[in-house]
Amino acid sequence: IEESDSEVAPPYHLILLDDNEHTYQYVVAMLGSVFGYAPEKGFAIACVVDQDGRAILMTAGLEEVKLKQDQIHAYGADPAMPQSKGSMSAVIEPANTPG
Repeated sequence: IEESDSEVAPPYHLILLDDNEHTYQYVVAMLGSVFGYAPEKGFAIACVVDQDGRAILMTAGLEEVKLKQDQIHAYGADPAMPQSKGSMSAVIEPANTPG
């Protein structure tokens, strides 16, 4: 199978970071809105973020990952938590490719 592009862009991870200003419900709703994830998948990711402090949301090319990062950062504060001042944070890191 040949790639249509002459060079394949290196993949990047979009990683959601844990904080104490967003509820599980917020994470599930945000992931559903931004990624179309089912509530069960959103809840599973929320559990990983809560336990590990971070969770990989997707691995894709840089432009696609940046677009989703912007959507997460634009999602807004958690209305269920008065101390929530804004959106959750997501960072982009190069995906380590085996080899």
